[in-house]
Amino acid sequence: MKQCRIVALLSQKGGVGKTTVTMQLAEGLSGSGYRITVCDLDPQESATRWAAAADAAEPFPATVEGFRGNLQELGAQFGACARRADMILLDCPPSIEHPHTLAALELADLILIPVVPSPTDLWSTRAVERLVIATMARRPSLRAALLPNRVQRTALAADVLEVLREFSLPVIGASLAQRNAYAQSAVQGGSVYRLGRAADQAREEMDRLLAAVLELTGETK
Repeated sequence: MKQCRIVALLSQKGGVGKTTVTMQLAEGLSGSGYRITVCDLDPQESATRWAAAADAAEPFPATVEGFRGNLQELGAQFGACARRADMILLDCPPSIEHPHTLAALELADLILIPVVPSPTDLWSTRAVERLVIATMARRPSLRAALLPNRVQRTALAADVLEVLREFSLPVIGASLAQRNAYAQSAVQGGSVYRLGRAADQAREEMDRLLAAVLELTGETK
């Protein structure tokens, strides 16, 4: 039986686009034939609200469920999800001290860390990276990567991205730009794959990210 992969989206602070990346991945992977479950571990329930905004005639294609509990309870819930999903995406709270984030570290196969190219986000990413690397020392099979998100074409952003490559974790080879299409898709309860020609560049970015995630999780479909 095919193994269900668990991908966790982690951050130390809000505003990095964690839920946005989660939901874009969910619809993109669903469109590629994967059965996807989004586990909303954030008390703000942003992923749940995102899916609820979809039109009833065109519902969000992935299952989105809110999960609560300790490591053992979440493990049991994820185990039940794994029987009906090819991949589980964990939208974690914006805190590395939150019990749900710590549980995600123990249960995930892949950790993605969205990073906005700014000095403050760089500082907070250092704390996330230390925690992830410590977990990887105990769990050698765990993989992790930094994901530049909401990237703007500025000298500051370029400098920050250069510094990001000096981190210990690899930088995923598929960054996402700051685009209105991502915000617009949230309003509509979908993704950039549902938008018109104005979202062509966003879809191309997401296609590259989907390919990178599938490679990191060992998928060959």
